[in-house]
Amino acid sequence: MLQDLENNFSELERKILALQKNYRNLTEKLSELSSEHDELKIRYDEERRRNQVLAEEQKNIKLYSAISGNPEHNRLMKNHINRLVKEIDFCIAQLQNSGL
Repeated sequence: MLQDLENNFSELERKILALQKNYRNLTEKLSELSSEHDELKIRYDEERRRNQVLAEEQKNIKLYSAISGNPEHNRLMKNHINRLVKEIDFCIAQLQNSGL
């Protein structure tokens, strides 16, 4: 009977040690994954900003191309001018409403 209890205790102790080892390994892995996640998040933000800059540059290139008379971008130029005219009209309307 006492031998059985000692065996059970030894088995429990071995299992507890294995669980502690697994827990330490998992916490280390979590720490590694957290830092990797943070690095990837930073890289994602940088790439997103770079993408926005490139998209703006592409838009400007198309606009410059349209201004220089490239027939492929005439519609783009017309749309841009229309948008600017609408914005100016809106500003004029606001000025008139404010009494200036």
